[in-house]
Amino acid sequence: MKQRTLWSVVLATGLAVTGCGSAAPTQSSPAESKSKIVVWDWKSGEPGVTAYIEKAKADFAAKHPDVTVEFVAQPFDQYYTLLGAAAQSGKGPDVMLFNGGGQIRDRVDGLLPLDQYVAEDKQRLAGWDAFSKDGTIYAAPVTLQGHPIYYNKSIYQKAGLDPANPPKTWDEFVSGCAAIKKAAGAKCFALGNKEGFGIQFFMSGLGPGILTPKEYDDWIAGKRDWTSPHVKEIFSLWKKVNDDGLNNDGANSTALFNDAFAVFNTGKAANIIGLMSDIGHWKDFGEFLGADQVGVMTAPAVTSGATPVLPYDGGIGYGVAKTTKDPQLAADLVRSLTSTGALTAFYTGAGAITSDTTIDVSQGAPAVAAIVPQIKDGKPALHVALSSKTLDLMGRLSQQLLSGSVNVDEAVKQLAASDKAS
Repeated sequence: MKQRTLWSVVLATGLAVTGCGSAAPTQSSPAESKSKIVVWDWKSGEPGVTAYIEKAKADFAAKHPDVTVEFVAQPFDQYYTLLGAAAQSGKGPDVMLFNGGGQIRDRVDGLLPLDQYVAEDKQRLAGWDAFSKDGTIYAAPVTLQGHPIYYNKSIYQKAGLDPANPPKTWDEFVSGCAAIKKAAGAKCFALGNKEGFGIQFFMSGLGPGILTPKEYDDWIAGKRDWTSPHVKEIFSLWKKVNDDGLNNDGANSTALFNDAFAVFNTGKAANIIGLMSDIGHWKDFGEFLGADQVGVMTAPAVTSGATPVLPYDGGIGYGVAKTTKDPQLAADLVRSLTSTGALTAFYTGAGAITSDTTIDVSQGAPAVAAIVPQIKDGKPALHVALSSKTLDLMGRLSQQLLSGSVNVDEAVKQLAASDKAS
């Protein structure tokens, strides 16, 4: 994709951050003095994004000085339920934040198509596919989100492993886990699956080492063969890793956000499938372990023929409600929320790898230097291709697989039926 190839240009040339992406100032109308735009998200209340929100608000105020913008931070675990209830009551927000993939695609009937409003931003921003359905854009990407496998270099070194050369195959990886347990007393993986999210990270983090390139591409394209031995291997490995004691104890009762991350941060596990933007990522881990002790690896090859790549998509993005009173005004706010100045503040303050391909990250932490070059050859994350209903079912079945109350064949059969219905 052209958007992904731009990353290599950024790294090679070290482009300076500019103010591109902000629309030209427009003259406010008399009606704007009475206007207010309400934004719902789950990010604006976090300290790490304060500068990002302020930059976006300032960019918007320069264009529409008489319009009030109100951010309402909702709890993430209730966000989509609250959003649905607000929409039904006719009292929903004008602008709202979405995860890329199924969460937004399942809700496009209530969203304003944004193609005509964001045309100038198409080349500057990457990650549009995760916020599009049937070729139409419904939100502008703020971050890129992926699932690198992070490892603790100091634990690897203590176990006699080479931190500069992480394992390339699954056999090497498991062998290293045994050495880590013996030398450091640490588990191999930090895993939290209390919310049922752990399986999503596992599928997308390790799936590139299991599926062949054709199987991978077919999966993303919607031609998913749930009877494939390699697809079943994802769920078999999910269970085997836990049965073999490679995960921290009590994975089903451990919250991914943020208890599993704490297991990794405190050195109780040597590896974790994390995120690459703004939480559970390189910046968070570096604050505990030291930036130079956070390693990044692609999935070890589990099956012959697999070609591991970085799995990533558009992470979070802002869309506009179809019911908003002033679509142009709301869309302008979305453009301010994805302006270069705002996204630079998001990268600096929260460690987000943003959608803006013009931002220079070449002087970032070692983990960033390891992640960003992989983006140009990366592929969409496997779990993002699934509907929100199928993801919910997969979460429940993943817990049952770990507890032993369902077998792999039955779990895959249920998931195939759900995916077909979606």
